[in-house]
Amino acid sequence: RKHKKKRLVQSPNSYFMDVKCPGCYKITTVFSHAQTVVLCVGCSTVLCQPTGGKARLTEG
Repeated sequence: RKHKKKRLVQSPNSYFMDVKCPGCYKITTVFSHAQTVVLCVGCSTVLCQPTGGKARLTEG
């Protein structure tokens, strides 16, 4: 993967993804490089943990 600025046409490395909660099956939109802990709206289960770069999705 080339650097975002060095491609022929500049484009970001980040993306949004729909994550389904393992407990209540509600769908939440999560940013790939989220810097905060994302909780489920319905049951407040942790959906992803921030790391240095990309957010790590929890098991399930």
